[in-house]
Amino acid sequence: QVQLVESGGGLVQAGGSLRLSCAASGRPFSSYAMGWFRQAPGKEREFVAAIRWSGGNTYYADSVKGRFTISRDNAKNTVYLQMNSLKPEDTAVYYCASAEWGTGDVHEYDYWGQGTQVTVSS
Repeated sequence: QVQLVESGGGLVQAGGSLRLSCAASGRPFSSYAMGWFRQAPGKEREFVAAIRWSGGNTYYADSVKGRFTISRDNAKNTVYLQMNSLKPEDTAVYYCASAEWGTGDVHEYDYWGQGTQVTVSS
């Protein structure tokens, strides 16, 4: 059974930083792409970042480009999202997910974590 468990969320002031982690188990982690998505109250789930299986290719939503960095450690079966220069509009529940290719399409991802809350105060 595939499990994805996020951690690292919390409350931070605008301009601050957080690092999210997502620990994966249940299938060969290094064979799959990983993505981060977020969902704010009343809004649809949106793509944040993705990383291919090798870690050599990364993709970002325009809204986070230059502020967020996705990375992975295949030896630890973990993917990370370093979030810097946080803004109040980054407030959302953040989810990690697993996919074969790792695009920005939410429908491509077949396994999801339970989410972790990130709140950025102004």
